[in-house]
Formats: sequence, structure tokens, C-alpha cells
Amino acid sequence: MISFHTSLKGPEAKGIPARVSEIKTWTRSALSLKQDTTISINELACSQPGCPPKQVVVLILSKAVPARKFEIHKALLDISNDDVVNAVFKMD
Repeated sequence: MISFHTSLKGPEAKGIPARVSEIKTWTRSALSLKQDTTISINELACSQPGCPPKQVVVLILSKAVPARKFEIHKALLDISNDDVVNAVFKMD
């Protein structure tokens, strides 16, 4: 079973809002998205065998086109611009 999880305690919590903002900026830039496009960032945890311990799902919502998503198999705070660009490149 996949469950939603974001640790909001401890010193790492301070970096979460900034990293979410960066991932949105990197996504918007990589896909040349307009400002009115909604980008949702969710970190998920999984305890099933073969499932990555944490992954980030990026959902892109726009009135103009169907919803799109990509996943990065890393913890939210470990994601870089290169990870976003690579994931966008592989997106369907």
C-alpha cells in the first residue's frame, strides 16, 4: 500500500517549502509552462517490496491540455534540477 508522507518535523522540514518551490520552477521552465498552469508536488512513501522508499510525483494541470505527471524516485529534498529535466524528457 502506498501512503502519503511528508515529514514536517525536525531540521529538514525548513527546507521542504523551498524545495517544492524550486521543483515547480524547474518543471515550469523545462516544459515552458504558463504561470496559470497548476503544478502539484507530492512525496510518497512505500513499504512494499520493490517499491522505492520515497518518490516524488509531479502533477501538471492546465485548462488547455490533459493532466500530465512524472515521478522521480528520490526523496523530495534530494531532487535537483537535473532530476526534473531527466524526468520531463522521459515523460509520456
